[in-house]
Amino acid sequence: MLDDKTKKDINDCRDVLVGKVPDPKSQIEQITLALIYKFMDDMDREAVEKFKGKAKFFTGDFAKFGWRKLFDPSLSGKDMQELYSEALEKLQTNPNIPEFFRNIFKNAYLPYKDPATLKMFLKHINEFEYSHSEKLGDAFEYLLSVMGSQGDAGQFRTPRHIIDFIAACLNPQKNETVADPACGTAGFLLSAYKHILKQNTDKRLGDKLTPDQRKKLAENFVGYDISPDMVRLSLVNMYLHGFTTPKIFEYDTLSSEDRWEETFDVILANPPFMTPKGGIRPHKKFGVQANKAEVLFTDYIAEHLNKNGRAGIVVPNGIVATSQTAYKQLRKLLVDDSLIAVVSLPAGCFQPYSGVKTSILMLDKGLIKKSNHILFIKVSNDGFDLGAQRREHDKNDLPLALEAFNVYKASISSGKAFDEEKYSSICTLVEKEKVLINNDIVLSGDRYIEGKATLTEFEIVKISEVVDFKRGTSITKKDVTEGDVPVIAGGQQPAYYHNKINREAGAITISSSGAYSGFVAYHNYPIFASDCFTIASKNKEILSDKYLFHILKSKQLEIYEMQEGGGQPHIYPKNFDNWEIPLPPLEIQDQIVKEIEGYKKIIEGAKMVLDNYKPTITIKPEWEMVELGDVCEKITDGTHHTPTYFDKGVVFLSSKNVTSGKIDWDKIKYIDEKQHIQMQKRVSPKLNDVLLAKNGTTGVAALVDRDITFDIYVSLALLRPSHKLLPKYLLHCINSTQCKKQFNERLKGVGVPNLHLKEIKEVLIPLPSKEEQKQVVEIIESEQQLVLANKQLITIFEQKIKDKINEVWGVKEEVEA
Repeated sequence: MLDDKTKKDINDCRDVLVGKVPDPKSQIEQITLALIYKFMDDMDREAVEKFKGKAKFFTGDFAKFGWRKLFDPSLSGKDMQELYSEALEKLQTNPNIPEFFRNIFKNAYLPYKDPATLKMFLKHINEFEYSHSEKLGDAFEYLLSVMGSQGDAGQFRTPRHIIDFIAACLNPQKNETVADPACGTAGFLLSAYKHILKQNTDKRLGDKLTPDQRKKLAENFVGYDISPDMVRLSLVNMYLHGFTTPKIFEYDTLSSEDRWEETFDVILANPPFMTPKGGIRPHKKFGVQANKAEVLFTDYIAEHLNKNGRAGIVVPNGIVATSQTAYKQLRKLLVDDSLIAVVSLPAGCFQPYSGVKTSILMLDKGLIKKSNHILFIKVSNDGFDLGAQRREHDKNDLPLALEAFNVYKASISSGKAFDEEKYSSICTLVEKEKVLINNDIVLSGDRYIEGKATLTEFEIVKISEVVDFKRGTSITKKDVTEGDVPVIAGGQQPAYYHNKINREAGAITISSSGAYSGFVAYHNYPIFASDCFTIASKNKEILSDKYLFHILKSKQLEIYEMQEGGGQPHIYPKNFDNWEIPLPPLEIQDQIVKEIEGYKKIIEGAKMVLDNYKPTITIKPEWEMVELGDVCEKITDGTHHTPTYFDKGVVFLSSKNVTSGKIDWDKIKYIDEKQHIQMQKRVSPKLNDVLLAKNGTTGVAALVDRDITFDIYVSLALLRPSHKLLPKYLLHCINSTQCKKQFNERLKGVGVPNLHLKEIKEVLIPLPSKEEQKQVVEIIESEQQLVLANKQLITIFEQKIKDKINEVWGVKEEVEA
């Protein structure tokens, strides 16, 4: 079991390396190599000292590389560096260690030359004590979780709950072969392995399996990856989960034919969405001739299933909807040959790495022979919010999706009808023939929903009949002449400013590419349309542009879901070919626009109040100005060490918890009692202390309004008022415009600004009598009540806009089609 010491040691190692090895993946590789290096030496030591045997790894010419030799007191820092560097490069040739370990050290090297850093790093690695690979396994599991939390790792990190969902859907069995042709860190393979163990458990995990069955089970798992770094991580991960000789191969799945004849019973994968800059040179054995990685990987998986094989593939929206020939050929191949279900995932599922819309293709070559339908499952919530932090919440469609998928498979096997009504909230069952008749063979359930009609009193028209689409003009920054004309490209904000216009005021733009492709905007001023297209009414006497904008904006989320492509999503005018909109008479359009824009003015005004309000204290001439350090009993900050977090324990706050001016007690982290005891030695926060953000969003303060035990991070300063100050008065002083100005003048650092405790102590505040402090607090709190009312106004009038748009679209009800 992973203990606190192991977590701390790993965090310490990363802290040491970060200055010389900033890339998280490279940090993990260096820590992994060192851990395995020490592990082999520990096994040699155990063989000699505990079992009175002989060392087997570091013997003969390689005896000088034994881990303990690195700590010979006679070695200088430079000598230690040279010995360790030589060992890393030569261990792959050590005949005394198994081929598996040699593969781990293949092409290994020390990426920096700083004896002091290396000495400190090896000292931390030396803190690891393990006599069994389970201990090393715990450390590596934590390493991979750390890597998963880094944005740089997004190219190969699939959320654990999505991996487990796919494994549960495919339900691999103990006698089946399992593969991942783009295995990364082997997460899919190990999820499938654990699933099988759970299916064969009585009292202990996998205890129903005989030794022979376990051995055969391990031999059934195969992984490929083109990256030697990923292969190394996969090998270690598999080994530490009980695979003594993991079958992980460095292999170019798309260009090499060496393993083309290998087929499998179950394939799980999240293959790369992006095609390398140099392109791909695939061989000619693919059923679909293409040069896009996402197309080729999907084709590869479909073609490498055994006769009754099954697969679950995470794919970008391009595979589902792009109308290019290769994509359509692939979808036809899948529908004809193996596709039984498509699971649509929410667009933010892969945050913080990407907002790309993804789906899971479920293939089953056995069941496809008995089915004439495709089940479309729409997962709107996966148990986490869709923000960059992906915080867990209680809305989760995945359990129901798994249940529906299993019931659907059972209905195909038994020949009985699938209970569509029971799962109608997330499922749509569509005949394959209907999908194939569709010109683009789009694999989106929304395209085929029947039995729902829009009940609106207004005429419904195809958008292509009443509007013109016009592409922007591509321009790069070097072609821009500085001016005040916004260049509208792929983002939500102007890319830069030019001195030329190509669209007059009143243009509607839809961004063409990038994470925000599909973003709809209206511009009251002239613009230069670049990486976007504009959409305008063909006849202003029939369709108002402003009405058109509000109708499109009301469907913003649906437009985002039309994104095509993987690494660089796109939206095209043709995506709107089948769109329909309600078309009221022009007079009613103008009334609708007037009403909505009236609501928007109220919202904008309320937002201005919220954005600009800062408490201001009217300072009387007779009030003494004093430094915070003179009127606070204590001014300090929280722990300077990165803590190890737990699912429960002692509350731990950072500056992120006070950015609103109040403590956010809902989005907190936890530490254990041991860390808490150490942190309390520095500072013990209590009721009516003031917490001040000193890193990031600086100068924002909040009052501790709960009498609970908690600890704080270095990003927070704690100010404890003396008997001279009312706590709320101190709070309002710190949040006032006068103090904010002083904080800004004292900011230190480049990039992430921060306040030093010394500067905080020097900030001046007025010191009236306690009675006058009380009056100041009352005045400010009455102002804040009025400010809070503006928040309610925003909520009310945003809903009014939604209600007005819904009136135009009509209420969607189940009616006879």
